[in-house]
Amino acid sequence: MSMEDLYNRTIRKLAEQASGAGRLARVDVSVMRDSPLCGDRVTLDLVMHVGRVAKVGHEVNGCILCQASAAVIGLHATGKSGDEIRQAAAELKTMLKNAGPVPSGWAELACFAPVGGHASRHGCVLLPFEALVAALG
Repeated sequence: MSMEDLYNRTIRKLAEQASGAGRLARVDVSVMRDSPLCGDRVTLDLVMHVGRVAKVGHEVNGCILCQASAAVIGLHATGKSGDEIRQAAAELKTMLKNAGPVPSGWAELACFAPVGGHASRHGCVLLPFEALVAALG
């Protein structure tokens, strides 16, 4: 597998678009997670309404995989319940570790399939989701 496969066009485009990037001024919860292994750091802000994500913002200091993963959260977390997000995070982990299916309703996560063969890069993709799940309690 080439580096082009690992850092494919969709991943690069997601990172560049950075959906949801930026800190929110008024939040219900803010969580920071970092990876001591690679140095990636994600700060995630949420505004909640009736048990669902109403607004999400993120600041990522990390690799393109981490940036793209946070951007997918920016695209899809709004309107989702904690249970839906926890399920997507678990399915993403299974997708990476065991070549499982793409989490339902999160189609862009398919671009991370080539990362499955690089266990050392799984954390880069999972870190924003770990922050999101932690923010939801």
